[in-house]
Amino acid sequence: MAGIQGSALSGKRALVTGAGRGLGRSIALALAAAGADVAVTARTAADLESLAGEIAALGRRSLAVTCDVTDAAQVQTLATTTIAGLGGLDILVNNAGQGASHKFVDHPDDLWHRMLLLNLTSVYYVTRACVPALIAAGGGRIINIASIAARVGDRYIAAYTAAKHGVLGLTRALAVELGPQQITVNAICPGYVDTPMTQATIDNITARTGMAAAAARQALEQMSPQHRLITPEEIAALAVFLAQDASRGITGQAINVDGGGVMS
Repeated sequence: MAGIQGSALSGKRALVTGAGRGLGRSIALALAAAGADVAVTARTAADLESLAGEIAALGRRSLAVTCDVTDAAQVQTLATTTIAGLGGLDILVNNAGQGASHKFVDHPDDLWHRMLLLNLTSVYYVTRACVPALIAAGGGRIINIASIAARVGDRYIAAYTAAKHGVLGLTRALAVELGPQQITVNAICPGYVDTPMTQATIDNITARTGMAAAAARQALEQMSPQHRLITPEEIAALAVFLAQDASRGITGQAINVDGGGVMS
């Protein structure tokens, strides 16, 4: 977490969804390194307990809450437990999500509904449950981890793309509605990040095409003008910046982190 150690978020209380591994884990640790107390949630308790221990080792309070963010009742329990455990909430990072692909001809209805539930409806559930605490705190930050698929379309990911475009629409609508309550709402739109989710994409490419894993990874790297995957730490550092008081003038924005592939 070099470059983000310090006290920029001292006294702040954060919740990160999908924090068990990958990008969510990096964001949770970065927020803690910057001084925040951090509640983490995912569906796998073992991953969360390990992460909570790492956050505690940074000298911050931590809370691990297992939750399926596609279940509204579980999400409400998550919010109640987090707010009680941390004494309030200042920062919400909606990171939980999942990708899947299928050609649009003969696209399965269940895949469509699952992608929207995992990537869009879950953001709605968690944000709805947490906004009252942000208002009670006198303001706060909502950071939605979207995707470059929130900005452009591509083949075979109609459902995922529609869901991530929805996250961006929700981000912009809430930025307007919650602005008077001093709550900023922004979306980070990464390209391919070097995480288990991207590894699953590589595995899918190799399974469907017979391409070697190294070649499949290189094909994803070549999609960026920088010819590389984005690192989780790059996204985490941006999340920390957006969580700070210094970023209070930034809201309703979609910030691309994809090596310059999409410039709008």
